[in-house]
Parts: sequence; C-alpha cells; structure tokens
Amino acid sequence: MTNTPSVAPAITGPLTLLLAVACGLIVANIYYIQPLAGWVADEVGLSALATGLLVTFTQIGYGLGLIFIVPLGDIVAGRRLIVTMLGLLTLSLIVLSLAFSPTLVLGASLLVGLTSVAAQVIVPFAGNLATDATRGRVVGNVMSGLLFGIMLSRPVSSLLAHWFGWRSIFVISAVATVLLAVVMQRRLPSGQPSSKLDYAGILRSLPGYVVKYPLLRRRALYHAALFGAFSLFWTAVPLLLVRPPFNLDQRGIALFSLAAAAGALVAPLAGRAADRGWTRQLTGTAISLVVFSFFLCLLTGQIRSIPVLVLAAILLDMGVSINLITSQRAIFALGAETRSRFNGLFMAFFFGGGAVGSALAGYTFATGGWPLTCRAGVVFGLAALLYYATEFRQRDAIRQTMD
Repeated sequence: MTNTPSVAPAITGPLTLLLAVACGLIVANIYYIQPLAGWVADEVGLSALATGLLVTFTQIGYGLGLIFIVPLGDIVAGRRLIVTMLGLLTLSLIVLSLAFSPTLVLGASLLVGLTSVAAQVIVPFAGNLATDATRGRVVGNVMSGLLFGIMLSRPVSSLLAHWFGWRSIFVISAVATVLLAVVMQRRLPSGQPSSKLDYAGILRSLPGYVVKYPLLRRRALYHAALFGAFSLFWTAVPLLLVRPPFNLDQRGIALFSLAAAAGALVAPLAGRAADRGWTRQLTGTAISLVVFSFFLCLLTGQIRSIPVLVLAAILLDMGVSINLITSQRAIFALGAETRSRFNGLFMAFFFGGGAVGSALAGYTFATGGWPLTCRAGVVFGLAALLYYATEFRQRDAIRQTMD
C-alpha cells in the first residue's frame, strides 16, 4: 500500500530558491578540497600517489550517507533531518580545519562527506512538494543550485586558499552552515514522513529496489560512469594546470574553474525538457558531450591550449548536468513513498563512480600523465554510451514480441 505524502504539493518560488541555495552550499563541502589536494597532501605528509584519496574519502563518506542516512527522509520529518545533518556537518568541518596529520585529514574528510548528504535529503523533499507536471522543473531548479555549488566550490576554495591558506575555506563554511541551519529551521514546512516502515525495514528494502526497478538501475549506472569521468577530470586538472607550460597559481585555477561553471546553466532547461518527455534524447546528448569533452582534453595534450581545455570542461559539466536532471526526474516519477530511498540509491551509485574516478586520477596522472588520464575519461564515457545503446535493442525486442 502506498501512502500519500502529508506535505501538500505547494512549493513556492522563494522556497525553491532557498532549497537550491542550500543544496549548493552543502554539496560544495565535498569539493572544496579538490583543487587543494596537492597542497594539503604536501602539508600533512601524504604521498603523490595517495593525493586522490583526499577527494575519494570525502566521496566514500558521501556514499555511505546516501545508503544509511538519506533513506531516513522516508520515515523522519524532512525539516528535522535536514537541520540535524547541518549541525553534524558543522562539527565535521571544524574537525577538518584543525586536522594536521594524514589520518585526521582523511577521517575528517570522510565525516564531511557523510554529513553533506543533507543536500540529498533536500532534493526529494522538494520533489514531494512539487506537482507531477512541474516536478522536472522544480527538481531542475533545485539541482541547478547543487550543480553550481559543485562548480563554484573549486574557484571559491582556490581563491580563499590563495589569500588565507587552505584551512580558511572549512572555517568559513562551518559558519555558513550554522547560519543555514537557523534559516532552514524557520522557513521549511515541517511535514511528516511518507512511509510507515521502521529504519531496519527501510534498509532491507534497498537491495530489492535495485533489482525490481530497471529504470533506477539504468539511470544509476549511466551517471556512475559520467560522474566517474567528471571526478577524474576535476581531480587531475589542477595537477596539470600548476605545471609547465600553464604554471597557474591558485587564482588562475580558480578562474579556470569559474569559467567551466557555465556548464551548470543547462540544468533548469534540462528539467523543462524532461517534463516534455525528451529523456532518451537528452541522455544520448549528455553522454556524447562527455565523450567528446575528453577527446578535446587529449587534444590539449598536444597543443597546450587553455581555451580548448576550458571548452572541454564546459562540455563535460553540461553533459553531467543534463544527465543528472533527466535521471532524477525519471526516478522521482516511480513513487512518492520511496522517493528518498530511490534518490539515495541513485546517488550512491553516482558518487561511487565519482570515488573511483578521483582515486584513478591520482594514479593515472602520476604514472602516465595527462594523456593517460584523458584516455581513462574516454573509457568512462564510452562505457556509458555502449550501455545506452542497449536501450534501443531492448525497445526493438519488445516491438518484435508485440508484432
């Protein structure tokens, strides 16, 4: 039996904006360390091969939170869960800002990732407030905030590190998170959980959903591959840009990242297009953009061109943004009672791919330089493209059976 969410679908423009800003501020914490990984590793004593672990541990924590915390959104009132997670995120950021050893930095990074899943509690919360006809638009607008948080986190952390040292970004973020928790407590509707299961029942249901819902499984695997490519690129490219012939400092890396953030502008448009039923076409376009972006990256290895590298980054970010919005629009249509669990599972695959990409970036760049890193990105994209091709084979098989 499916229960109807007790929160009426009545999301307003200002509330949508608040949720979008909150998602951006929260998720940015996962990526602040990405352009600073080499600097942090040198200071705390991590080897060059282990540099990618700084990002990987954060994403592992995020993945654990997606499995064990986000599903609570189906059984715990949304406002209560969001505000609680923001409090825990604040504590994690303070610990990271004070860490001085590899063990403490990696452990604190894990905690920051674990508690930053508050962003993924917000997304299905917004989906529950929207009507069926506007869900793609609402999710697209909220996710545009999340995507801008991802894109802008790198230039913000680079600039603040340049001026005040790498620890400053985590102190400032802790203060911002406290303020956000106060605002969310006052402005969010209280609501009630949509499922009557207990926590153990929620966790037991997760593996069955992966098996039962092919659409959830397919969308999760698409985005795991694309986000693996995304994390591979953004973990390795700062290591490339600080070396000859680019020789960029943290300000230069920040400007590069800021230019690439333009790719997130397509998120609201993707949500509207998904509402019109263009999911399959958008998916093919998104995956193709990611593959093409890494061929451009290979080209930069030959001509050493910053403009070409910026174009590749924009196309990569566009592809990942389009596929993310269309995927969430599709899985949220599967049911309201299970929306948080579906989102948690989808994002767990998503960030699992990202963790693999981040870890692989350190290895490929250390052993084969930028060309090997780019080839690994092509492999991620082609894997998604080959899987996408099976959609059409399955459709043709169904048609033949009907004939």
